[in-house]
Amino acid sequence: MPPQHPSLPFPEQQLFSPISIYPTLLKKKDKGNKSSSSESDSSSSTSSSAAAEDNDPFDFSTLQAGIDKSLEKLKNDLGKLRTGGRFNPEVLEGLRVKLGKDAKESFRLGDLAQVLPKGGRSVAVLVGEKDHIKPILSTIQSSTLSLQPTPDPHNPLALNIPIPPPTKESRDAALQAASKAGEIASNGVRNARGAMQKKLRAMEVKKTVRPDDSKKAHKEMEKVVEKGNGEVKKIVDAARKGMEQA
Repeated sequence: MPPQHPSLPFPEQQLFSPISIYPTLLKKKDKGNKSSSSESDSSSSTSSSAAAEDNDPFDFSTLQAGIDKSLEKLKNDLGKLRTGGRFNPEVLEGLRVKLGKDAKESFRLGDLAQVLPKGGRSVAVLVGEKDHIKPILSTIQSSTLSLQPTPDPHNPLALNIPIPPPTKESRDAALQAASKAGEIASNGVRNARGAMQKKLRAMEVKKTVRPDDSKKAHKEMEKVVEKGNGEVKKIVDAARKGMEQA
């Protein structure tokens, strides 16, 4: 007769169930380690990429971005100048409108109404809500645009704005504003050049660039800057010519 073993105080499957959870815990731990490792690798890769750009004397991407930003602003500023019978709707759309006498918050006119050219020397402002007619009209009248909107007799939600012909004073003011916009753009190009020079100088001090490469980089930098200044002059000259002929 086989020997009798004393009965276990709890079922056999309960004795071994704690062991079964270990692989799961290990898997989670491994997964966590892999995730941390992946994040670390990604961070390291980003840092390495940034360091590589800082150590490349021929990387002019930041310089070009600064020049492009200045040119874009110049075009926008010149586009807002009124000459002749042409009128840029963005000038009106950018005005800030307060809907109440004591209101602290203001809204873009372009968010409250549509500004549409009517042809000739006039534009129409189509207002979304009746209560906004008066504050929009007051905003336009009190602006520096020298415009006098009048209610449309056939549409209670519309304002008609005649565009006055240019005078010698308004033309001279527009030409002066165009020149000023050109100066601002040139300063932007100059600042972008200064940042690039600072980068090259830092590389020279740290001796992370060969003298010959540094000289070549400076020459290439000046070519990029010269092209940017040429674009500024070209844009301003074209704008001034259009103003003078209006």
